[in-house]
Amino acid sequence: MGYPEKLLSDGERIEMEMRPHWRALLVPGLVLLGIIVGLSILFSLLGGWDGFVGSLSRTAFVFIAIFLFAVFVVRPFLYWITTQYVFTNRRIIVRSGLVSKHGKDMPLSKVNNVSFDISVPGRVMNYGTLTIDSASDEALVIDGVPNVEQIQREVNHLHEEDDERRRGRDQDPPQAPSREAEGQ
Repeated sequence: MGYPEKLLSDGERIEMEMRPHWRALLVPGLVLLGIIVGLSILFSLLGGWDGFVGSLSRTAFVFIAIFLFAVFVVRPFLYWITTQYVFTNRRIIVRSGLVSKHGKDMPLSKVNNVSFDISVPGRVMNYGTLTIDSASDEALVIDGVPNVEQIQREVNHLHEEDDERRRGRDQDPPQAPSREAEGQ
């Protein structure tokens, strides 16, 4: 699911598009595994419980497992799948949310500084936090960026290209002298 081209301005093109690092799915995966193992153990222990109490216990454990699955597995996965980091030749776009959407855009023309922070687990798994300081707004902090050092260099490169594009547009081409001025 890519970022819709119809949401881009004229002349704007997508340079990079990504999701948060896959490590965001580690904990939900472990929780899923724990739910499956836990239910298996509980059902084997309750195997001898026949009748109303055993049936009620199994039903209660299944509902608890469904709740845990929805909150600790499905919700983080939906957050991960609906979060996008999009870098265009003119702006940085961060979007997340399935039902309620959250987004932030930062024009490359407002970028003052691009920095990154990588923790020890981030060094091992190759992710980090990208911080983009703006001239007028609060900083844009993007957590869980894969290959954060490479992305930082690319954002700096995009910022320089955007500066050159805007300088070229702002400079007026030299005007040829008008014919009236030549005749005088």
